[in-house]
Amino acid sequence: MTAAVVEGRLLGLVSERLKQVRAPVNVRLWNGQLIRGAEPAPVTLTVHSARALTRLARPTLGELARSYVEGEIDLEGSLRDVLRLGEALVADRASTYGGRAPRWRRWWAHNRASDRRNIQRHYDVGNDFYALWLDRNRVYSCAYFRTPEDSLDQAQEQKLDHICRKLMLQPGERLLDIGCGWGGLILWAARHYGARTLGITLSAGQHRYVQERIRELKLEDRCEVRLLDYRDVPEDQPFDKISSVGMFEHVGRQNLPVYFGKIRRLLRPGGLVMNHGITTNSLEGAQLGSGIGEFVNDYVFPGGELMHVSTVVREMARQGLETWDAECLRPHYARTLWHWVDRLEAQREAARALVGEKKLRVWLIYMAGSAHAFTRGWISIYQLLGGRPLADGSLPHPLTRAHLYRA
Repeated sequence: MTAAVVEGRLLGLVSERLKQVRAPVNVRLWNGQLIRGAEPAPVTLTVHSARALTRLARPTLGELARSYVEGEIDLEGSLRDVLRLGEALVADRASTYGGRAPRWRRWWAHNRASDRRNIQRHYDVGNDFYALWLDRNRVYSCAYFRTPEDSLDQAQEQKLDHICRKLMLQPGERLLDIGCGWGGLILWAARHYGARTLGITLSAGQHRYVQERIRELKLEDRCEVRLLDYRDVPEDQPFDKISSVGMFEHVGRQNLPVYFGKIRRLLRPGGLVMNHGITTNSLEGAQLGSGIGEFVNDYVFPGGELMHVSTVVREMARQGLETWDAECLRPHYARTLWHWVDRLEAQREAARALVGEKKLRVWLIYMAGSAHAFTRGWISIYQLLGGRPLADGSLPHPLTRAHLYRA
């Protein structure tokens, strides 16, 4: 069979597929030929080879993302439209959820050495790259929007304050932030609540940046950052409050007892902990299907693993942490991610100069895909406020949530 015959059959399969799902896309081939999809077509997909064309005949979302990242295809149009197109192309043959990673792989992905390696691979892309599209406090986690018109800067500061209020943070209290990122929360808590804060991270780039910010703001007397694994935090001086924001996704199911057990030992009786993390909406704890989970593991978040929120609450309870409040922020994260995508797209040239075309594409498609997944309800995110009860079983906490919404 000649190459021309093979290509002709592939073209027929792709054309039939586009008609079948009424995909609003035009496909431009490497030879200039244009296959028109349903009108109007806000997306144009350029295919650079016959090999890349095969992925369009029976694609998965993960395969489409890989083709884009590897430069086998180019996309013109809004990433919102691109994600809707991708879902349409796989709608009748892809499951929202796939299986779990093999047990050995889950264990191997979460020892100290691999956790440090995985964190550094994700976060040490470069402080300058993240500065292009994060807010002014460099908060790399879900923002908190009081209105749809809130700016990203405003929404992130509202989130920082929301956490401090939930923790009922008081002047002089000791706060530990596990996975402190670029220091947004520990700096906010020290400046606005008078807390004595310690942030820990496994990212050398983040560690250097937070040290510089502490010196710039003259907060050395009440703010500290350490390059440290959460499992190695000394337990001789318990903390009044503990936060973990956007770090929980790296822990892994097998390590939940270790993680929450460590938090309980670090927390004084009567203290509060805030665990803010992404969850799957699959009750069985399955990861995202259609090749999405594999793409994220290979290109973005090696070793990441999501659990259903019920699993998280159960393991907190097993380790002696009682859940007092749970808040779902799913629509907030979809909105946050689209802000990040729009800001990164506006800085394409600067980002390309810093990290190259391939890495730029990884981040664009990853964040746009995540925004779509939150919008569709495939994944979610929860703030879980828990506490370590006193010896008599009580936990100092208001009877209502009024303290969260005071003027």
